[in-house]
Amino acid sequence: MPQPENGATPLHFTAIKSNGSASAQIVRLTIIEAAVAIEYNGIGYAVMMATPVDLHDYATGFSLSEGLIENPDQILAIDIHETEMGWIVRIQIPNANAEKVIERARQRVSESSCGLCGMDNLQEVMRPLPPVSSMIDVPDSAIFKALSSMREHQTLNAATGSAHAAAFCAPDGSIEMTREDVGRHNALDKLIGALSSAKINPSTGFILLTARCSLELVQKTILAQCPMLVTISAATDLAIRTAENSGLRLVSLARPDAALVAMPQND
Repeated sequence: MPQPENGATPLHFTAIKSNGSASAQIVRLTIIEAAVAIEYNGIGYAVMMATPVDLHDYATGFSLSEGLIENPDQILAIDIHETEMGWIVRIQIPNANAEKVIERARQRVSESSCGLCGMDNLQEVMRPLPPVSSMIDVPDSAIFKALSSMREHQTLNAATGSAHAAAFCAPDGSIEMTREDVGRHNALDKLIGALSSAKINPSTGFILLTARCSLELVQKTILAQCPMLVTISAATDLAIRTAENSGLRLVSLARPDAALVAMPQND
């Protein structure tokens, strides 16, 4: 029987075949999806559906993406607790930072594909974003190099077949760090948090995502000040326009043999 791995649990299934051959009983590793409640200074902020691994990275990246902190040193403590109903991540930040939490405080539940976590009005969703302040020279060959080696870094997906991955790549296409989760935006938050904690500047490379490119992924990449984002599925029009407005180089529908580079859009 397969042994449990981080982020996965063995479950029983009946395998059926289209050719009518006999069904079979199998055990397969299945990705864990759990409710993860996020608190700041004792205030409930969000309940996200996520895979409960690398939760310290997730707490840091989520805090950065939400604009509640500017650097990981502003997190005073992270306490993670498992309960019968899910996980609780308690984050302590300075009182000055907690004012934003108090302003936004509410209980909300978001599905793993929700994206716009923490946003409850159009003004906040469409908030102005800073320009990406640095650029890097990434040859096209580096994009395909990263794509060709991505599977080797997706251990949770290899075990379950249902995990998104976010990878940080050097300009030559070498993958330096990867984080996985049932939710694509959770995986990106984990990666951003891990980079920040490791003191790796996102401006020195590019991010590769096994996901479609929607607005919130572009927003998180811009806020992390990473100059280039590559996604294996297509981008939305809003994602493309948002990337252009901030100077983010966006490459989507990236496959082993071809990719689309977003060009300036004419209104």
